[in-house]
Amino acid sequence: MSPPIDPDLVEICEVFFEESAEGLEIMEEGLLGLDLGAADLEIINNIFRAAHSIKGGAGTFGFTDISGFTHGVETLLDQMRDGEREVTDEAVQLLLESVDCIGVMLENLKDDNPDDPAQRDRLNIRINEMLANKQPSSSPTDTESADASEGDKPPEMESDTSRIWKIHFSPTRDILHSGTDPLALLGKLKKLGEMSVSIDSTAIPSFPDLDPEELYMTWDIDLTTTADSEAINAVFSSAVDHCDLDITCVSEGANSPDTPGDTPESSKPEQSKQAAAKKAAKNPAKKKKATTETSSIRVGIDKVDSLLNLVGELVITQSMLRRFGEVYDPSVLAELRDGLMQLERHTRELQESAMQIRMLPINSSFSRFPRLVRDLSNTLGKKIELVVSGEHTEVDKTVLEKLSDPLVHLVRNSLDHGIEMPDVRVANGKVETGTLRLSAAHEGGNVVIKVEDDGAGLNRERILQKAVEKGLVAEGENLSDERVDNLIFQPGFSTAEVVSDVSGRGVGMDVVRRNIVDLGGQIRVQSFPGKGTSLRISLPLTLAILDGQLVRVGDEVYVISVVSIVETMQVQPGQIKYVSGSGEVFLLRDTYIPVARAAETFGVAQSEDETAELLVIVETENIRFGVLVNELLEQQQIVIKSIEKNYKKVEGLTGATILGDGRVALILDVPGILNNLMNTYTLPDREPELVEAA
Repeated sequence: MSPPIDPDLVEICEVFFEESAEGLEIMEEGLLGLDLGAADLEIINNIFRAAHSIKGGAGTFGFTDISGFTHGVETLLDQMRDGEREVTDEAVQLLLESVDCIGVMLENLKDDNPDDPAQRDRLNIRINEMLANKQPSSSPTDTESADASEGDKPPEMESDTSRIWKIHFSPTRDILHSGTDPLALLGKLKKLGEMSVSIDSTAIPSFPDLDPEELYMTWDIDLTTTADSEAINAVFSSAVDHCDLDITCVSEGANSPDTPGDTPESSKPEQSKQAAAKKAAKNPAKKKKATTETSSIRVGIDKVDSLLNLVGELVITQSMLRRFGEVYDPSVLAELRDGLMQLERHTRELQESAMQIRMLPINSSFSRFPRLVRDLSNTLGKKIELVVSGEHTEVDKTVLEKLSDPLVHLVRNSLDHGIEMPDVRVANGKVETGTLRLSAAHEGGNVVIKVEDDGAGLNRERILQKAVEKGLVAEGENLSDERVDNLIFQPGFSTAEVVSDVSGRGVGMDVVRRNIVDLGGQIRVQSFPGKGTSLRISLPLTLAILDGQLVRVGDEVYVISVVSIVETMQVQPGQIKYVSGSGEVFLLRDTYIPVARAAETFGVAQSEDETAELLVIVETENIRFGVLVNELLEQQQIVIKSIEKNYKKVEGLTGATILGDGRVALILDVPGILNNLMNTYTLPDREPELVEAA
């Protein structure tokens, strides 16, 4: 069992956990990208290096359960890399389950939770069984099976007499970065015969200069074996680019040397202890609980350089403006104006540069779906190909984190409800493999994400029938196709006949829409019977900055997100009608839409001479309505401040901002206002009903 984390090494361990999480992502992505049969050496090496780094880091900190389990995974990968084992679906699945197991072990260790060895033990048994079943040899001997966990014996050429070989093996210092383990190579060499080893450690620097990620030793080996030079060279084939190697036959028919040298194994534990001690000395950690959560972003050096350059420009501008405050002279007014313009420009550039630091590629969310699609395809018995595009599109970190769960719901629904079984697809004239497309792109100030499948499309008759049963739609009510499609976002709505582990409880799509609306975005569904379904999500790039339209209501200023505004229009007397027992409506191109008076909604006093009224047409959740204000002011970018965090939640408001003149402007919550309207808004049957926006 791995020991608990030393409180003095908590901060160093946090780095290990972050790097291990990245390594697991690399392993999973690589395994999903492997073609069955012949191994792609570049992909295998990437996976092997990631596993090797996790194993090495775990061993350094004394996390023996993790390092021991990862050793078996590494051995299996090593066999694939050396061509001793083909890439099979069984092996890939076993390695994927092992990646999951390592992830659970790391999380338990990080959160100081008790470890459950049952899954690890089951996987260890399966790994050892697979290692014992060697490829491509026909049937391994008992001895070979017993040694399988240390790495398979390389192919060798036998001769009648034994020979003594002198081998000088001098790895480059960076050999560990290539994923090559010199100790594993020596272990394979030992299988060829009897050997003695001497180590030259004179190149190891003094302790302060020691780098634990570099190798400073060389080995001189005497090997007595019946194998020829080809077999010996095969042992070092994976290290030829990272070592100096000299192999010389010195005699034949001799006995093996009986004077053993120092083994590399004897030096390894001490080296690990020195590495751990060096890290602890260089990184004195504050004592804190291992369960403390940290949040970090890896930022490209180019973004940091840009930020520093802008700070330098601001310092220069600030120095220039300071002298105007000391002595005011009207003759330098033009210079002062130029300085203020520079300040404005640099401030805007600094803001944009700072926001870029929070921007991360959406691939961090997309990367989970190849595994999800693979596992669910097997569970559902379907054949599905995932096509991903736009994975390098950048989104604000907060948006990205809150987007992950809605995307998972959408993908699972497409796999379960959208794409048909292979035999059904073939019967309908389609190829048996369905296609799920996941894409992202920037459109103006938004990021647009699409989840599209080529399945059967939405069953509108079934959706309408369920809606009538649940009382969401009146019997015989005539709805457009778009309104029928959007019924899937109603709470508790599901057309699944059987509740499965994948979907069917009706707790997904309404949560998806609510989460996306909470992010200031919109989701639209478009379905084509027999051809497929497309779900389009539009989200702001960031939640910290908003492109806002300022409007005046009485003496107060409010902000409406530009993304929500469809159009504005001057309202003439008599154009807004009142529906008895409901509310006010406006006829917008043959369609009645509800109207909310901002002054009444927020209790703003209106003067008697306020006659000019402006209607701002906004859209959310695919529905349009009007907000009545007194005047349209300027557009500007605003920094959003939370009302709920600093005061309490206020219905109809999503935040606040401070304007240039020091006044506080409240930001309208468009979805919240719509929700209040729809709770009371009804139209007579003879009038055109409220329809969703095109």
